[in-house]
Amino acid sequence: MQGGARAEKQRIRQEARMIAGQLTETYRREASREITRQVLSLPFWKQASAVMAYWSLPSEPDTRELMETALREGKTLLLPRCLDAARMAALPVRDLDGLKPGALGIPEPEPAEDGTAVPEPDLILVPCLAAAPRGVRLGHGAGYYDRFLAEHSGKAVCLCFRALLRGDLPMEETDIITDLVVTD
Repeated sequence: MQGGARAEKQRIRQEARMIAGQLTETYRREASREITRQVLSLPFWKQASAVMAYWSLPSEPDTRELMETALREGKTLLLPRCLDAARMAALPVRDLDGLKPGALGIPEPEPAEDGTAVPEPDLILVPCLAAAPRGVRLGHGAGYYDRFLAEHSGKAVCLCFRALLRGDLPMEETDIITDLVVTD
């Protein structure tokens, strides 16, 4: 069954990439604005003192305003940093302009040199290629977020364009269901 789910996920990833590539810039901008509005109105956001976000790819809802708002509101903003081919850490960010491209070419924070303790994220914003309304998400296939979510208890909120929302997605034993999917 696992092999069947894996093959089906690969097929859906290809389909989702094709759909995402056809989304207009206007749709992406307006949908991102609506997703941002919804996230900022969530009790999860309002109660969080530490928010883990991510630097969005062009095919994903734009997270820039969410990151800037977290900093402006005095929340601890955490962003992922790839540690190796299987693991990532959430590291604090004070300035979005100081990020450097990491192993995957995505801007990442540098580790703190002073040994400052990193707070546990209260809210974890999670990217996807596609998602199902019940919280199942399809990532890029490396498993970084599933491994991270398995070790952290913050509320996980998946951000997904409505055009990439699916009725259901195949799951494997290692997949973690998010608490909520926010779409436009």
